[in-house]
Amino acid sequence: MVGQIGTGHAHARGKMQTLRKLADQYEVVGIVEPDPQKRQAAQEEPAYRGLKWMTQEQLLNTKGLRAVAVETEMRELTPTAMGSVKAGMHVHLDKPPGESLSDFRGVLDEAKRRGLAVQLGYMFRNNPAFQFCFRAVREGWLGDVFEVDGVISKTIGAASRKKLAEYAGGTMFNLGCHLIDALVAVLGRPQNVTAYTRRTRPQQDNLADNQLAVFEYAKATATIRSAVIEFEGVKRRQFVVCGDRGTVDIRPLEPAKLRFAPAEARRGYRKGYQEVTLPAMPGRYDEQLIEFARIVRGEIESSYSPSHDLTVHEAVLRASGVTVD
Repeated sequence: MVGQIGTGHAHARGKMQTLRKLADQYEVVGIVEPDPQKRQAAQEEPAYRGLKWMTQEQLLNTKGLRAVAVETEMRELTPTAMGSVKAGMHVHLDKPPGESLSDFRGVLDEAKRRGLAVQLGYMFRNNPAFQFCFRAVREGWLGDVFEVDGVISKTIGAASRKKLAEYAGGTMFNLGCHLIDALVAVLGRPQNVTAYTRRTRPQQDNLADNQLAVFEYAKATATIRSAVIEFEGVKRRQFVVCGDRGTVDIRPLEPAKLRFAPAEARRGYRKGYQEVTLPAMPGRYDEQLIEFARIVRGEIESSYSPSHDLTVHEAVLRASGVTVD
């Protein structure tokens, strides 16, 4: 049994659609939205139609409930997750988990103490192109990685700009976090992170809408860019990993297209650049939420450790130019 807390996150609707679709994995018992305006708007959407609306207390006290998906506004994610963990729930927590590293660490520590899982909702973890990339790095297909380059941008309107401007970390905090998660999976904890922030519409708002972060490693450098002013930026989203024995180039990220360039024939792939045929994804969140169900049932352990998640969040905050507590 599972419930969802919040409808304010950009992924909230998609997560509920997926939970309901995966009827063989989940029984959705209810949804929480304390904000009257958000609740009224959500009630008109097909994703939430027919669900039981509850208070957070009612949901967390539902007999048989084992897990919750936390899909609130970003600043509310961590405190909501902490309340859920203290109530004995496994948590699927959307990203990024708040603006405080210490608060997020507290959630992970509390979950560990209670033997509960916290799964972060970084949407590329189960993407087959990224899975291929991670395997290529892990099994040494690329040799020594010396460069990673990522871009994740789009265009947003005035209302979305106003909402995102409430967060000092801007678009790197909101969007760049997805690729920082992948970067840490490839190269681990960076030795240093330098943030470059530009605000291109000062007459309109204070949104950090054009950002670059440079990540330094002993033998590698990486860059992640994120902007919300790029025309058709979604089509140019990319994640490129270069090693001295090969390259993986994912561009665009969704629907993913992948080119692989090994320095010699390997695993059925010829030398040089070639397109890789990827398995179809049933949905953006399906595989991740199936994995979460298996974690909750005790069948598997999470593919991502609390240490990884904490490293990612610290890197996200530094890359966003946010003070790390």
